[in-house]
Amino acid sequence: MTRLLVLRHGQTAWNAEERIQGQSDIDLDEAGAAQAAEAAKHIATFQPVLLVSSDLRRAANTATALAAVTGLDISYDPRLRERDYGSWQGLSVREIEERYPADFARWRAGSPLTDLGFESVDEVAKRATAAMREAADRTEGGCAVVVTHGHSGKAGLVGMLGWPQSVAYALGGLENCHYAELRQTSARGWQLRAYNVGPC
Repeated sequence: MTRLLVLRHGQTAWNAEERIQGQSDIDLDEAGAAQAAEAAKHIATFQPVLLVSSDLRRAANTATALAAVTGLDISYDPRLRERDYGSWQGLSVREIEERYPADFARWRAGSPLTDLGFESVDEVAKRATAAMREAADRTEGGCAVVVTHGHSGKAGLVGMLGWPQSVAYALGGLENCHYAELRQTSARGWQLRAYNVGPC
């Protein structure tokens, strides 16, 4: 049985301000560093054999906390980066709602936005799923951990399960330093066993 844990990074100042990060390279804040340390102790109990992270600092530093506990080396994969939100990156949710009311409503409803420089949902899902599948293939029956982001993490796990991306909107977001657990068996393939689980 192969196990894949999809872990979202710890909190950043922009998370606390409800500001869109996308591929902006924002580091963990003090609370996020504490979350990462606490999550690392919990994730280590799964005895992971592989650790792969987005190369953005908020994910990489979350992975570093886990590496310190497990002794694992970190592989960095840019395919695990967050979705590129184009012109919205750096704006708060309130600012977006005020400046782009119609687009904001479409975004909240899950409709595609193609005229703002956004990376498409399908593009995010394709790259994130490929990265997760490669990580799982490298574990050979063990446990792999991928440290990623809110949108890319959800898009990738939905892709791993073979679901249409529209299903992602029925799942709540992964909270900071929370994870989803997928398991693969020869009889049933990939299954979602836990979602949005935190260390306490």
